[in-house]
Amino acid sequence: MERKESSLFEQIYALVRRIPEGKAATYGLLAALSGNPRRSRIVGWALHICPHADVPCHRVVNREGGLSDAFFPDGKETHRALLLREGVPFTPDGRVDLEACLWDGE
Repeated sequence: MERKESSLFEQIYALVRRIPEGKAATYGLLAALSGNPRRSRIVGWALHICPHADVPCHRVVNREGGLSDAFFPDGKETHRALLLREGVPFTPDGRVDLEACLWDGE
């Protein structure tokens, strides 16, 4: 990983560490907070390869509150379980209720 990419990824990890328990953020919000709202896929990749155990990657969802298949061992079910354990609310159709718990970056 080159230095520029490493620096961006560390910036993303620092942002994710700031998301409080019981809240969620979107890839797009983190991209905007990192300086470029078009970086949402880069945010996703950074979280997918995150080497730090203290980064709560499970607190990040897509713009519709959708969950990721990338969580071990059971994909979306694992992602959901981690969020439920922290009290994150869900809509009846299974998405994170972003109106109720979206982190505003502060």
